[in-house]
Parts: sequence; C-alpha cells; structure tokens
Amino acid sequence: MFIFLGYLVVGLAVIGSYVLMGGHLGALYQPFEFLLIGGCAVGAYIGGSNLDSVRLLGRAIPWALRRDTHNKALFMELLSVLYKILQRMRRDGPMAIESEIEDPPASPLFAEFPQVTRNPRLMEFLTDYLRIMISGNMNAFEIEQLMDEEIEAAKNEHDIPINALKSVADGLPAFGIVAAVLGVVKALAAVDQPPAILADLISKAMVGTFLGILLSYGFVSPLASALERQAKARLKTLECIKITLLASLNGYPPPLAIEFGRKVLFSSVRPSFSELDGHVREFRRQAD
Repeated sequence: MFIFLGYLVVGLAVIGSYVLMGGHLGALYQPFEFLLIGGCAVGAYIGGSNLDSVRLLGRAIPWALRRDTHNKALFMELLSVLYKILQRMRRDGPMAIESEIEDPPASPLFAEFPQVTRNPRLMEFLTDYLRIMISGNMNAFEIEQLMDEEIEAAKNEHDIPINALKSVADGLPAFGIVAAVLGVVKALAAVDQPPAILADLISKAMVGTFLGILLSYGFVSPLASALERQAKARLKTLECIKITLLASLNGYPPPLAIEFGRKVLFSSVRPSFSELDGHVREFRRQAD
C-alpha cells in the first residue's frame, strides 16, 4: 500500500505547491493533452509487446497495488514446512511424503501452513522438486542446475512487465514534449489573436511537458520499482527452497538444512535463529 501513499504525497506536493504560489487549477485541466500523452504511451507499449506481455503486465499490476505478503510470517512458515518434510523423509524414508505432495490441499502436513499453500508458484516449485528428489534418478548437481534454470526463467518472466513499465516511463517525457510542440504549433497558428489568447494557448501547451514528466517520474516509474521489489521477494522464496533442499541432498540434517535456507533471506524478513529454533523444537516435541 506504500505506492498509494507515494502517489498521494506526489499529488499533494505538486498541486499544493502550485496552488500556494497562486496558480489556478483550471489551467492544468487539459484532457486532450492527457489523452495524447496516454494514448501515445499505450500505443508504443502495444507496438513493442505481444499478447503474453500484455497478460503478464495485467497480472503484475494488481500485485504491486496489494499488500506484500512476502513477509517474515511467510518465510517462517516456509522454513517450518521444509523442516517437517525433510524430517519425515529422514525418519520414514523419502516415499513417506509422496501422498502429501501429490495432493497438497488434502495434506494434513500442508494444512498447518496456510500462507505457503496460498502461494501457487511456491507450492509448484516445492512439490515438483520433492518429486524429483524421491524419484532418486538425479543427483544434487543435476537438480541444482535444473533449479537454476527454472529460477532464471521465472526472473525473465517477472522482468517483462517491469521492463515494459520502465520503457513507458522513459517515453512519457518525450510524449509530453510532443504534446507541447503541437500546442505551440496551435498557438503560432493564432498569432493574429490578442496577447491574452496567445498566452493562454502557450500555457496550455506547456502543460503537456508538465504532464509527461509528472506521469513518468511520479507515477509509472514508482510502479515499476514496486513490481521489481515484489518480483525479487517472490524469487527469494524459490531460492530459499533451492538452498534448503540442496543442503538436505548433500547430507545435512534438517535443522542445519533450513539454516542454510534462512541465511539467503533478506534481513528484513529473515526469522532470527532463536525464532526458527523455537519452531523446530515445538515440532520435535509434537513428533515425540
């Protein structure tokens, strides 16, 4: 929700300063300038995109506008479910989790971790590689390579709407100049009019430059940054799973394997060692 707060601050700073210096809001109301700039931006985006790019952007923008769910609570649940899975595999054998990963919604194990199960991309990544692990046909090095390729593909997919918005943000000031130039052309065509009319036409033309720069740096660019931040958070969940599972494949016990996964998290969402250890001890007591 910080993006809405940022938009509010930008709007208040710009409009408030303009009004306080004696400006009239009516002079900024130029719908056709906005139509020209917005239409050019949308048209340029469509021209450089395809249906998949448009779909990814349409799916990504609501993510940026919602509250980020990739918080400490989610990563605590993720590390906890990884611990329980690895502990069961170590105690009862790899095939003990086969029924759990084949139907996660009906699994008593996953039912304890609702934030994890509500994340379909995370669940798909986790269950796919658990299936590969219990199949026993690939070694740790091969699985790591496959994980790296999938994470790279996910990153490239996340980058498509981010780069599209950055391109639109870069183009908006130029489209604002186009609107301003057309406004000046209109003013020059009315050179025989009184100075007051010419001044009004030129001031309206300058609004085009103003709108292009404001939309670029005040609205579209921050939206691209918000998408980029959330994309990094989503990828971090996959990296956490990757490091934890690889540590287990390399022979580390579950408590140490999840410590590997904990260490790759951002400090703002990383559970402390004592917090995670407390959860692990509780699971051990339940198992006993």
